[in-house]
Amino acid sequence: MGEGVKEMLAPPIQLADEVAKQSAAARSFRVECADLKARADKLAALLRQAARAPELYDRPAARILAGATQALSRASALAARCARGHPRLRSLFTLSPAAGFPRAVAALDTALEDVAWLLRISSPGATGDGDDDSLLGLPNIAQNEPILFFIWDHVARLHTGSPAARADSAANLASLARDSQHFAKLIIEEDGVPPLLKLLKDGTDEGQEAAARALGLLGCDAESVDKLVQAGVCSSFAAALKEPPMRVQAAVAEAIASLADRSSTCQDLFAQNNAVRYLVGHLASGTIQEHSRYSVGSSSSKNSAAAAATTQQPMKSLHSVVLAKTLSMRHTGDRDISSGGADEPPRMSNGTPGGDQDTKWNPQMQSVVHSAMAAKTNTNGSLVPPFRPQLGTSGSSGRGAREVEDPETKAHLKAMAAKALWKLAHNHLGVCKSITESRALLCFAVLLEKGDGDMGTNVQYFSAMAIMEIARVAEHSLVLRQSAFKPSSPAAKAVVDQLLRVVRRGEYDALLLPCITALGCLARTFTASETRIVAPLVQLLDEREPPVIKEAVVALTKFACTENHLHVNHCKAIVDDGGARHLVQLVYLGDEVQIEALILLCYIALYVPESEELAQAGVLAVLLWASKQAHMVQDTRVEVLLPDAKGRLELFQSRASR
Repeated sequence: MGEGVKEMLAPPIQLADEVAKQSAAARSFRVECADLKARADKLAALLRQAARAPELYDRPAARILAGATQALSRASALAARCARGHPRLRSLFTLSPAAGFPRAVAALDTALEDVAWLLRISSPGATGDGDDDSLLGLPNIAQNEPILFFIWDHVARLHTGSPAARADSAANLASLARDSQHFAKLIIEEDGVPPLLKLLKDGTDEGQEAAARALGLLGCDAESVDKLVQAGVCSSFAAALKEPPMRVQAAVAEAIASLADRSSTCQDLFAQNNAVRYLVGHLASGTIQEHSRYSVGSSSSKNSAAAAATTQQPMKSLHSVVLAKTLSMRHTGDRDISSGGADEPPRMSNGTPGGDQDTKWNPQMQSVVHSAMAAKTNTNGSLVPPFRPQLGTSGSSGRGAREVEDPETKAHLKAMAAKALWKLAHNHLGVCKSITESRALLCFAVLLEKGDGDMGTNVQYFSAMAIMEIARVAEHSLVLRQSAFKPSSPAAKAVVDQLLRVVRRGEYDALLLPCITALGCLARTFTASETRIVAPLVQLLDEREPPVIKEAVVALTKFACTENHLHVNHCKAIVDDGGARHLVQLVYLGDEVQIEALILLCYIALYVPESEELAQAGVLAVLLWASKQAHMVQDTRVEVLLPDAKGRLELFQSRASR
């Protein structure tokens, strides 16, 4: 609703007055003109009432005023002819205006009804309390597209309705947007975004949640997301992530994931508005120990006793290791740091430890977690600001608000935060750096290990996908590999441990494929001493599901390719673990994975051609066979690799055959 509509009211008001004056001066068809005059006077009165109204809903007002102007123009033409005519000359009319009066009167009646409807929906409180009975009738202007009436009505409620009515209308708009992309685009075109943003800012809890869901569903494609971004949705969502309640924050996080999934233009804006920081804060809450990254323990004896008590307990999960080592770190490594006050007592998550974890204290993991917590105080030489407690609108700490929330809501918020970070990280180096410079990688490792306690939120899947997206970006970014996945990075070690746990288990579920992909993307980050990775991937080549085999072959290719500086070591490891015979079978019979298996076999033949296992597996024969298959040699990668690989094998294995 805006002031621009008021300027559109002047022409139809003047035209209505002119019709009334012309009809009063009619010299023929006086009865018919009297009807025109009565309707013109009523229409002029309604239009003047509209001009005095505080606000008018722009979109229907423009259509209604255009229709009223057209109806008045037709009536004015008839009245003018009657005012100029003479009763004695009526028989000389070649075109009698009598036939036009019914249509003109009907058009004026339609304009009267539409203007009256516009006044009703634009009046504060007129839209009722959200019940179906409070619908104000279908305007004639929307007869050709009835859905416009529902959109106009609900958008008007967002402006003028009660808090309950506004929440109900936001939910109805969300339902319309979910049903059809066409409806979602209509809601945007009919100015539904500004009142939804206003409701997200100052509505009730139900209204804010419904507004967030509606805005997320309105971004049905890249064009729609761009319009939402221009309306200021990024800053509004970032502000909403700071304020409880958690169910609103969860709806906002889900909407961020939806918008980022459909358009990459909003990723920078969300990052600029600190959305990544707030999402990581929600992800870390209750996942790992909450602490200030600048504070140290005020009492070394207390910390020592706490650390000793913790180390006596079996370390059943990654989070337990994090907790124990952080206490130990405070007692030892932080003595040289100036004290900033007493620390809060550590809080442990209520999640169930993973069943695969070693129940004994792991000195290596202890070192990992020690470095993880210490590294967060300094990233790339600069201090990272701590995550401050959330403050509600009343000024109270958000931590208190989190404590009273039910476990399902907490789990849902954590899952939606992980999903949003996954979508924001897609192919975006800046977001990935922000995530890896925070506690998020360690959070993803913990969540991938323990899940959500059977809450059904898919947080393990979202965490695995987020890790996969970050690894994909790191594969092509030396800076990110060196900062986030360097061999000494404790968070990276924790992530790799959990990826390996899923791959070793080998169960074909939603987690397996992203974990395989992530390990392959991180192939260039592993040192020669890291020998745990190749064998589990090779095991997946043996009579597994086609998607699993394909991902495993692609991942192993990233270990064996020339770009990997340890390609010789990895090729030997693949052969030693029995990969050659599996690849030979896949090249012959692998259908969907034939080309990928042939490429990996070519790399192995190039770098370990002297291997006896290759000769026993018949690799030279399969390469010769592949060179005669037209569909294989047409691949540009095969065209480059196959001749050299075949030549190397012929050189090293022909002597052995003699």
